Amino acid sequence: MLYYIFIMFLAGWGAGIVTGLVGASAVVIVTPVLITFLGYNPYTAIGISLATDVVASSVSAYTYNKNGNIRLKEGIHLSIFTVTAAIIGSYISNFISATALGGSTGIVILFMGISLIRTPLNERLESFQEKRDLSYWKDRKIFSTIFFGTFICLMTGVFGAGGGMMILMVLTFVFAYPIHIAVGTSVLVMAFSALSGSLSHFIIEQHYPIQELFICSTGAFVGALMAANYANLASEKKLSKIIGVVFVILGLVSFLN
Repeated sequence: MLYYIFIMFLAGWGAGIVTGLVGASAVVIVTPVLITFLGYNPYTAIGISLATDVVASSVSAYTYNKNGNIRLKEGIHLSIFTVTAAIIGSYISNFISATALGGSTGIVILFMGISLIRTPLNERLESFQEKRDLSYWKDRKIFSTIFFGTFICLMTGVFGAGGGMMILMVLTFVFAYPIHIAVGTSVLVMAFSALSGSLSHFIIEQHYPIQELFICSTGAFVGALMAANYANLASEKKLSKIIGVVFVILGLVSFLN
């Protein structure tokens, strides 16, 4: 029992850390840990990870907003289009086999990690903006918000990711937000998308893992509070590489399992 509580809390704490630091979803930590070390069904693990995302993202969003690093208006607009898409994605994932869900999640995490190790986000952003003309998307913010918000949150519902990293990429690469503001705004959006996705998972599955949610969420609260306060002081390059290594390890473990 102590082992179970420890692993659950550690998974939530790790999720809170990566969410607070770079706006990554709890799925990169919670889902592979629950599947690999506690033997959870991938669909249930995804639902728990999304619910953990709600806590981690809410705490992170509050902290970033306190430091003036959230654009509330744009974040709320993007959030409106995430809810329906995340619900649809959750429904779709119910028809995908457990093996496919677990393996797909592992592949997504693995490639995210490799990408962060190879080129830190701030360097990738500068290079991308120099080479690409994104005026089409910037001049059509409403259309861009609907398009990217819907796509991201379909993936949220299917694979269990709150979409934080994808939202972060859109806000930085397409709308040219400064990185700290992009992270803060992305965790705000992620809180809404994760909430709708997790509720859909539990309703469809007709199972409400209250104990798991309490333990993981407690860990996420602590981790997110620590990480979000630290984020403004840490080197973006160092954080990107450290988290990239963690993603690669977890992605490999989840995929192989």
